[in-house]
Amino acid sequence: MNKLPIIFAAFLFVCPLRAAAAPPVPERKTRKELERENVQLKQRLEAIQQELEWLKTDANERDSIRLQLDELYREDRDKEAAGMGGAIDYFDSPAFGGGDYQEGQEDDMLDYTDDVTDSLLSIYYLHRQIRENPQSEYNMDSVHFTSGVPDQVLIERLQKMNSFIQLPYNETVKNYMVLYSEKMPTRMGQILGLAQYYMPIFEETFRKYGLPLELKYMAIIESALNPVAVSRVGATGMWQFMHSTARNYGLRIDSYIDDRMDPVASVDAAARYLRDAYRIFGDWSLAISSYNCGSGNVNKAIKRAGRRDFWSIYPYLPRETRGYVPAMVGAMYAVNYANEYGLEPAPVQMPAHVDTFMINRNLHFRQVSEVLGVPIDDLRDLNPQYYKDIVPGAQGEQVFRLPFNYSNAFLDNQDTIYKHKAAEMFSGSVDVGRPQPATARRPAAKSSTKVQWVYYKVRRGDSLGKIAARYHTTVKNIKSWNGLRSDRIREGQRLKVGRR
Repeated sequence: MNKLPIIFAAFLFVCPLRAAAAPPVPERKTRKELERENVQLKQRLEAIQQELEWLKTDANERDSIRLQLDELYREDRDKEAAGMGGAIDYFDSPAFGGGDYQEGQEDDMLDYTDDVTDSLLSIYYLHRQIRENPQSEYNMDSVHFTSGVPDQVLIERLQKMNSFIQLPYNETVKNYMVLYSEKMPTRMGQILGLAQYYMPIFEETFRKYGLPLELKYMAIIESALNPVAVSRVGATGMWQFMHSTARNYGLRIDSYIDDRMDPVASVDAAARYLRDAYRIFGDWSLAISSYNCGSGNVNKAIKRAGRRDFWSIYPYLPRETRGYVPAMVGAMYAVNYANEYGLEPAPVQMPAHVDTFMINRNLHFRQVSEVLGVPIDDLRDLNPQYYKDIVPGAQGEQVFRLPFNYSNAFLDNQDTIYKHKAAEMFSGSVDVGRPQPATARRPAAKSSTKVQWVYYKVRRGDSLGKIAARYHTTVKNIKSWNGLRSDRIREGQRLKVGRR
């Protein structure tokens, strides 16, 4: 109690000092001066915001291509057993703005740009948009969406889709149908834009293996059709392969190539994995679930449930996997009935036709871009597996995809392209310029360097004669290279064509 008068006296003493130390009132500025200062502050703020966005983007792009993530997250054994991505919350994946990345390795950064031409989005730009604009997160175990579309109409629409894979209807499935068709129109527009380019590739692959074409919608759930997506556990690519299973299914992963990012190679591996899973379980819903959480977890759920159908084992599956099949149904529904919901594909800038070349010499994307004028982003879009912009052809024949309208120029200017700034562009590469010793000893390797292989997709009106004339070869050669017994070819058929 005796301290209170002292404190009060100190307070009275300090207050006048503070008042005396107060800064003088600044002079009042004119209206024009204030307006001019306001404009300058806005400009500085915008510049800072742009710089911040650039830094965020730069960091994200470095992270998305990092191979070391595979080894950093080995502890996720369930995921490793599955061999695939998806053992994470759907909205926490890189495709929805999530992911747990780490900084560093700035020298491995790809120098991507955001060129937008004639209001069209480049494929790469759209990949980045999908990852950087996360939607609001929902707890799909507890959320209950309502829709203006009656249940009976939703059921009838599912039945009209006539899917080879059984599409049941219940509240869980309905939630995902509403989510994809009504709750994220911008995201679905971006996915629909990418689907125009990638879905035909998937359909061709699944048809080759005799698998249901509906499996193509799994890529929407895995990565939102982003071939360079990397999950927080290291699953990579559009089909979210883990490192070990990717190698088991023949995908190449090294210092220059990650086939998990190759849309063609990765869907082929995914198709073979799903074919094997179906042979094990005899049910597509179970096979699809095993893709997400691994066959081991599905077998455990079957043992606990005492039955072998998806909805019986549903409560015993990992939480993320429980929503996997319903999410696939929801995505399939939204894509098929996009018009009914006013969902329109984002305008994506993509080549109408693509030629595939077999490269047996080292090739840098910049060599092709600077000599032929091909936008380097187009080369990255078509060849995302070469994450350092280098096709290491000297280490073995490699696939290289090029927009169709540049094919002839590429064939006619090969020597110029390969020599262009070669010393500068490959100066920092280790062993990329030296062929494998075994290849050098083979007699056939010497002659193979004189042949440029192209995988040509037959178009309407094509004939073997036209194709042979275009590539300066003969019909007899084309038939021999492709094992053809007659001159008949069909639209969409791929032919291997060589030109010396």
